[in-house]
Amino acid sequence: MRVQSASELADRVAQDPELQEQIRADPVNAIANLVTPLQSDVWIYRIVVGALGLTVLIAVIGALYLSAMSSPTWAYVIPDALVALGSAAVGALAGLLAPSPLRKE
Repeated sequence: MRVQSASELADRVAQDPELQEQIRADPVNAIANLVTPLQSDVWIYRIVVGALGLTVLIAVIGALYLSAMSSPTWAYVIPDALVALGSAAVGALAGLLAPSPLRKE
């Protein structure tokens, strides 16, 4: 089981004598093995942000291209799926890049 906060770590160490021994022997590796890859691997975050940013750029460029190539009427033909992809990617980026609220216990 992975640990997500310092209070969870303290509870787990207090209840698990084997973990206490591992921390006494090698504290750095014992604690490093308790965090999830999402918390310790910065490349996962960078890949997700890059993919979402690329999706936004493709959606915007695609929408501009399709609107320029559509008939010269007032109604531009932009597929709803393209608008939905761009909107979802912008929303996901906002959720990832916004500061997370502090946990209160």
